[in-house]
Amino acid sequence: MHFHFSQAHQSDFDRLFALRILTMRENLERIGRFDPQRALERIPKSVKRFSEQDARKNKELERFQNSFRPQHTRLITVKDQLAGCVALGPHEDDWLLEHFYIAPQFQGHGLGSLALSSLMTQADQAQKTITLSVLQQSDAARFYERHGFHKTGEDEWDIYYARMPVISRES
Repeated sequence: MHFHFSQAHQSDFDRLFALRILTMRENLERIGRFDPQRALERIPKSVKRFSEQDARKNKELERFQNSFRPQHTRLITVKDQLAGCVALGPHEDDWLLEHFYIAPQFQGHGLGSLALSSLMTQADQAQKTITLSVLQQSDAARFYERHGFHKTGEDEWDIYYARMPVISRES
């Protein structure tokens, strides 16, 4: 499957938040953290019109707004259709993979693996470790383990992973 990365912008917030809810809903329901009313009723028309009171009413929206950094977020498109997004940015000495969502209709076709492989190649070239977290009981845990990520810890809600850069023999 051929895909293209493009830079996200603040104006992409609404559709990326909707993508987040669409892709995470099953896992959030599994651990009892999904509230459909709270998650879907308050998707803002514009982030600029998003008030602090709305954020308190909608924790999922607040979490995404607080972590959405368009400068580190890339859209994943297939044939000019939004297929997913990924946010990979600096965090201490590493790179943090903070958001990685593939729309359900594009899952199971290798797109996530292709996109992640591209990011891992970039991290290897920059000699950066990629860190991330996934929800407990999430199918994403197996996905990351298959791609060389190792568990570094866990808490009540999340499992933490890291992947060290592969050192090129050409160096």
